[in-house]
Amino acid sequence: MLFVISGPSGCGKSTLVQKARKQIKDLQFSVSHTTRKKRPSEKEGKDYYFVSKSEFRKKIKHDEMVEWAIVHGNMYGTARREIERRTAQEDLVLDIDVQGAHQLKDKFRKAVFIFILPPNYQQLEQRLKKRGEESVKSIQDRLRTAKKEIRSYSDFDYIVINDQLEKAVQELASIVLSVRCRIEVRQKDIGPIIRTFNVTKRDYHE
Repeated sequence: MLFVISGPSGCGKSTLVQKARKQIKDLQFSVSHTTRKKRPSEKEGKDYYFVSKSEFRKKIKHDEMVEWAIVHGNMYGTARREIERRTAQEDLVLDIDVQGAHQLKDKFRKAVFIFILPPNYQQLEQRLKKRGEESVKSIQDRLRTAKKEIRSYSDFDYIVINDQLEKAVQELASIVLSVRCRIEVRQKDIGPIIRTFNVTKRDYHE
């Protein structure tokens, strides 16, 4: 199963995903590619694959990216191989921008789409400033983009309001666990159990 986590920059997507994964067994993280510079707190191959614009364009040309977008002047995207190979074997969570989420919605209709909402505009602004890793112009650009992205919340399956961190983490984890209990997801577990009862039509009438 593919879980797509999205929302405006600064809403806390990455933190929520990291904390939820500590609570949920066998939930793997899909690492995206980006052309932006690595922040001091980030690690290559863990947070992103940091590549040059020429490398990124080459991947697009060779149809290696299942989704990609230009956000604040930088390119972001997800490798097709990363999604198609891994979702066949395990649950995968993807933390991406709103543009990318919309592209995936057309290609992976069975995926679960979760939108992270900040409690309000003012707190989103404070969170971006608190990072200490963005210029004033970058923060302003991200806030302008957030005003547009926030309108997309109704395109998603679930909403998590990231006001109280631990509460938001529990909500995100609960969504993943509830999806894992869907009948269509648990068919391979249900069949063997039902067969142990040797259920027949006659049993239903007794």
